[in-house]
Amino acid sequence: MTSLQDMPQVQDCAVSSCSYNAEHQCHAGAITVGGDHAHCGTFVEISFRGGLDRNGMVGACHRSDCVHNDKLECTAPGISVGPEADAADCLTYQAR
Repeated sequence: MTSLQDMPQVQDCAVSSCSYNAEHQCHAGAITVGGDHAHCGTFVEISFRGGLDRNGMVGACHRSDCVHNDKLECTAPGISVGPEADAADCLTYQAR
């Protein structure tokens, strides 16, 4: 089981429209990466800001075809989120 200390941080988030984004930092407790193109499933665009007073972590990754995925856990040292195929994608994703 992965502990909170082992979870990689979201080191940078370029999605300023996300309600968890504050000054290019993710403040969600933990994000989920998944979908058909490594989309940040925690991305939410609403009228107010929220989150914690710390950087967000990668809680789960549903992209089993990523080189950083081990049993649905991200093993990258940290990730970046930004626009690619969608408004909020894991830019650290690499196909096996």
